[in-house]
Amino acid sequence: MSLSPLFREAELVHAYSRAQAIADGVLMDVSIMAREAGFKVPVAVTAAVWSDCVAWPRHDPSQDEQGRLWDVLMMARLEAGRHGNLQVVPFKVLRIPRGGTTPQLTQLTLHIGPGDVGEPVVTILQPGED
Repeated sequence: MSLSPLFREAELVHAYSRAQAIADGVLMDVSIMAREAGFKVPVAVTAAVWSDCVAWPRHDPSQDEQGRLWDVLMMARLEAGRHGNLQVVPFKVLRIPRGGTTPQLTQLTLHIGPGDVGEPVVTILQPGED
């Protein structure tokens, strides 16, 4: 299938690489822990996922960021394993919101797509993020 002349002549207006998003703090690279959780490709979470589901004040010993990140990664991996080769996998994680003691079920999405050079990568997002 060939592209129409309109698309062949189009100029790229803007490109924002995954590497730039990580450098800017829009994405957080969590690949090291993700490998421990069983992922075989690079994994990042959005800043919103980090803020809502991972970040935790150091002065509050009731939870920690490493444990919260592990929970997100394990739930994502388990749900992805149940859904085979889907590119987008919704999953839920139980988390305690800052300042609260009641756990809440939070919906997240695992997206498998191409990285900066076409390699497979995983991004974990909140609903409505892209």
